Amino acid sequence: MTTNTLRSLIGTPGTKIGTFLFEFATPGIGQILKAAGADYAVLDMEHTGFGFDTVRQVVRYCQAAVLPLIVRVPSQQRHHISRALDTGAEGIMVPIVSSVAQAKAVLDAAKYWPDGTRGVALGLAHERFAMRSEPLLDRFAEQNARTVVILQVEDPRGADAAGEIAALPGVDMLWLGHNDLSVAMNKPGAFDHPDFLRHERESIAEARKHGKSAGRLGVDARQCAAFVKLGYDFVAIAGDVWLLQQAFAAGVAAVRKA
Repeated sequence: MTTNTLRSLIGTPGTKIGTFLFEFATPGIGQILKAAGADYAVLDMEHTGFGFDTVRQVVRYCQAAVLPLIVRVPSQQRHHISRALDTGAEGIMVPIVSSVAQAKAVLDAAKYWPDGTRGVALGLAHERFAMRSEPLLDRFAEQNARTVVILQVEDPRGADAAGEIAALPGVDMLWLGHNDLSVAMNKPGAFDHPDFLRHERESIAEARKHGKSAGRLGVDARQCAAFVKLGYDFVAIAGDVWLLQQAFAAGVAAVRKA
């Protein structure tokens, strides 16, 4: 079982394996995943309807399990980014980042001065409610170093700008949004199309070139293993809903066959 922080995992050569949380924001979820060997989890706000009260709770659950938690925010809006980080999440995943300008705006919202303009409220959840007297600049630097920024490549513009985006200080990972990328290419689900594969290869290469991580969601463990061979170092084995369905469906089939 791992005890790493998210920051310590970024850009390292080993494979980091996690999953997405779309439904089961339950008190035991962090310890359940940690006991199973997860390196991290992603709590999804983009497609679930989860609000920040739920995020605050799941952050505490994962902190108790010493399991790094990433929050996928629902947009690039400043208040989504900063509020997710203020809950104590170790990292944010931001959807549909298509340009250097958008990436810089995300970093500006996520980082304290002098790296950004994140609003200042210290001594709260992101500092574990500690009573501290260090100078503000030291605390800013600590939080800036701790905060992991993951940007999703989800359209051809973002894929074409992957090199420039990955080169930005403060960007830690490019995460391929495969479904949205295929739709933006007007080829929904064509994950074996030459243009899709080119965008994927180039995004991985640019991330690795700049010492950043590359991530992608897989439908199952077998697909994630194939993604590792492509060069991804962060893979997510499906999500909580599908893992439960797959395991239960396999059990039902085995019992009926017997």
